[in-house]
Amino acid sequence: MSSTFSGKAWKYGDHIDTDVIIPARHLVSSDEAELGKHCMEDIDKDFIHKMSQGDMIVAGNNFGCGSSREHAPLAIKGAGCSCVIAASFARIFFRNSINVGLPIFECPEAAASIETGDEVVIDPSGGTIENRTK
Repeated sequence: MSSTFSGKAWKYGDHIDTDVIIPARHLVSSDEAELGKHCMEDIDKDFIHKMSQGDMIVAGNNFGCGSSREHAPLAIKGAGCSCVIAASFARIFFRNSINVGLPIFECPEAAASIETGDEVVIDPSGGTIENRTK
């Protein structure tokens, strides 16, 4: 795992649930690469085609609410996202992310100030989130 994360932000709002992260119709597999092909498609049909390897999702409050399945963080990893920054996470999504190795960062200030397209660098060891665009 890299010591820092760097990429473009893709921002979404509050209460992004697991059915939006990976629609239930695609739960026929637990392969993260297969799930990743459908990540965020019900909220942003072109997400998987716009984002690049290492980009990150930024969201508001209660990211990952909904079901308890681990498919949601697996889909995010499978899409090539390096991490998720949110103002807050649903408790089960938080735990599932840790279980599957998806780095997540709860930081309301960063989540509020980062916009789609901003270039962001995260240094977990240093405890910093830098918006290089702003």
